[in-house]
Amino acid sequence: MFGSLGFQELLLIFVIALIVFGPKKLPEVGKMLGKALGEFKKASEDLKNTIEREVQVEELKSLTTITPAAGSVARPEPKPILVEPLVEPLSTAPAPPGEEPHSAE
Repeated sequence: MFGSLGFQELLLIFVIALIVFGPKKLPEVGKMLGKALGEFKKASEDLKNTIEREVQVEELKSLTTITPAAGSVARPEPKPILVEPLVEPLSTAPAPPGEEPHSAE
């Protein structure tokens, strides 16, 4: 419970506390110390839980990506429609020898 503190170290700490605080104040000091340790433990657990929750939220955000549904229909790109002109363009090339150019009269 006290880590590497042995019985002799604990006895020495108790004797020093008894001398410093006296026999009347020692129970009050013990209660205050117990409450302080309990509050510290509770606060550290809350902090630990908060950090773990934040890590889980970040992991879910990194794993969640928007993907298309498996049954979605893939639509091919539309093919361009070729339209032939209704009127042939006027030729600006010179007429072959022996033929007269068409007049628009």
